[in-house]
Amino acid sequence: MTGRLLGLADRIRDEIVELTRIVDRVRGGWQRSQQSEDDLYLDSVALNLHGFYGGLERLFELVASTVDGSVPQGANWHRLLLEQMASEIRQERPAVISAKTITALDEYRGFRHIVRNVYTFMFDPEKVEKLVEKLPGVFKQVQTELLGFADFLEQQVQKGE
Repeated sequence: MTGRLLGLADRIRDEIVELTRIVDRVRGGWQRSQQSEDDLYLDSVALNLHGFYGGLERLFELVASTVDGSVPQGANWHRLLLEQMASEIRQERPAVISAKTITALDEYRGFRHIVRNVYTFMFDPEKVEKLVEKLPGVFKQVQTELLGFADFLEQQVQKGE
């Protein structure tokens, strides 16, 4: 289990780097969409917002399977996974994310569903703008929490040695 925990901590740190790139791409794409009013930039922003949440969800699935031993199932498993990450599992791990973060991320989860299920020309620019504006603060919060969790994993390994 020691190797798996350290591997998970490393994966969290690596994914934070990739998520930073995604956040930068969202901001750059949004600026270009505002300057040119080209819908294709809006599509790019939406796809990168989708990627932002998708990257986080992959990390949450890894935590669920590696540490918790179970990933939620069923039609609403995406929402249940968020709730699982915001819950402490006694004698196993603290909450990975806070209740405040779950609320913010749930908007991105919902938007990801929209990206997957509508034509790109149907994106609501006001909805996208709202998510873009919130993204830096949301990312900073989730980054802090995930890095704190990675530190926790490393501390658990050190305690066990």
